[in-house]
Amino acid sequence: MSTATRSRYADLVRLLLRYGRSDLVSGAQTDEFAVGDAAADGSDGPGTAEQFASDLEAMGPTYIKLGQLLSTRFDLLPAAYTEALTRLQDTVQPFPFEEVRAIVEGELDGRIRDFFAEFDEEPLAAASLGQVHRAVTRTGRDVVVKVQRPDVRETVRGDMEVLGTIADTADKRTSVGRQYGLAQLLAQFRRSLVGELDYRREAKNLLRFIELTKDYDRLVVPEPVLQLTTSRVLTMERIDGRKVTDLGPLALMELDTRPIVEQLFRCYLRMILDDGILHADPHPGNLLVTDDGRLALLDLGMVATVPARIQEQVIKLLLVISDGDGEEAARILADLGHPVDGYDAAAFRDDVAHLVSEAVASGADMEAGTVLVELSRLSGEHGLRPPAEMSMIGKALLNLDQATAHLDPDFAPAEAIRDNVSEIFASSLKTSPGGLLTAAIEAKEFTSQLPKRANRILDSLAQGEFTLHVEAIDEHRLHLVLQRIANRLTLGLIIAATIIGAAMMMRVETDSRILGFPAIAMLFFTFAVVAGTGLGIHIVLTDRKVARTAQHSSTPPG
Repeated sequence: MSTATRSRYADLVRLLLRYGRSDLVSGAQTDEFAVGDAAADGSDGPGTAEQFASDLEAMGPTYIKLGQLLSTRFDLLPAAYTEALTRLQDTVQPFPFEEVRAIVEGELDGRIRDFFAEFDEEPLAAASLGQVHRAVTRTGRDVVVKVQRPDVRETVRGDMEVLGTIADTADKRTSVGRQYGLAQLLAQFRRSLVGELDYRREAKNLLRFIELTKDYDRLVVPEPVLQLTTSRVLTMERIDGRKVTDLGPLALMELDTRPIVEQLFRCYLRMILDDGILHADPHPGNLLVTDDGRLALLDLGMVATVPARIQEQVIKLLLVISDGDGEEAARILADLGHPVDGYDAAAFRDDVAHLVSEAVASGADMEAGTVLVELSRLSGEHGLRPPAEMSMIGKALLNLDQATAHLDPDFAPAEAIRDNVSEIFASSLKTSPGGLLTAAIEAKEFTSQLPKRANRILDSLAQGEFTLHVEAIDEHRLHLVLQRIANRLTLGLIIAATIIGAAMMMRVETDSRILGFPAIAMLFFTFAVVAGTGLGIHIVLTDRKVARTAQHSSTPPG
């Protein structure tokens, strides 16, 4: 094991020991992680959560991105931690321009001046994975160039190897791993991080969002320059403007924000619930108000896909929440999630009904993002693990609520969601040409095979050969279990009879003695002791093996 790898393991173990007994994993038995009373780190609460975020930030790019992902998992972490991780700053010291030049020229296979008329040496921003420079192409187009940090892929690869080993071990050996599904969480994180490390994917995301926003004249997405883009260099159109969070009351008074807010809300709902595309991090800092009064969508590195089943369930969930039907909301969440040990369906249903009734009572001020976040948190508290996309949708809508509230405080998200979701649901009832063709093929196969299958069934009935096979139980396994029980009982009876026989033969007068007792009695007694000990060992080992197998089969796949 290399020195760097040992250092990564040491850093991660220190982190686990420090927070193993804090409220980070409250409700879970964490003795396997926190070895010794000195492992705990002070008191729990916001201070501990802020320190946890700072520790992740100090551990490098992989853990910064991990913290950003964990900030969306309201079902796994307490509120103080998700809030602290939301504020995690992905800003670090820039790397020297000489390295920027080497990476750009190596990726584009030429000198910088061959591709750019201007290229600022000072970066506009520097993050954990890369930094951004202002530039002008040879054709006079204003662009920004994102350059990936040198050796960041090697760093991430080593960190992921360490995290993978820890997650696999935790899932097999600790209650924390089984409760949280760490390997499954890490697999989701790996997919997200691999996408962010390939700037060609971000360029594709930009093109996709340009297509998705083409019907919204108040929204704009920077266009990538594909000829100057590789996996480690991304060149895209430069859009000047001010962050939403930087706009004060006076600046907002000069803008007609209502059309912007309405289009932003409508566009994001349709992308998530109709197109199945989720911008995983649409916080106000990634939204830029341009000089011509449009809203630019930036930083599209973290884009997730929402499966059709989850789209439909979230649409239904939003509709029943707007109707105040808490019990139906609990049923939909139960269908979406995966129950773990300790899941209490009745208590979960009661708490969801209470939450939904309170949300509806707030009227037009109800924020769907906040409701979905709290529902995800309730699911985790009651032992129901929702799909990761559910929490990400809640986080996206929560960020959307914050942005729209800043731009237009009078905007009513609840009404906008009710109108748009109803329309999206109605449009989802339409069948695409491909769906119609698939249905027609299946109908053709059904009608062509139906007469033949019906004749076979009727012939079997007429000849008395019709049988119905129902696999209610595993008969073979039941037979093996009964046989094992019978064997144990029989051997136990034999051992008991041998002991009784040995005790009775103790009174037999004989010249052959062992330790002063009749030899035949001692032989039988020795046989009984050895057989009883062997049976006990066999029972313990077999039961442990069966218990481990049952526990492994009941654990959700990672």
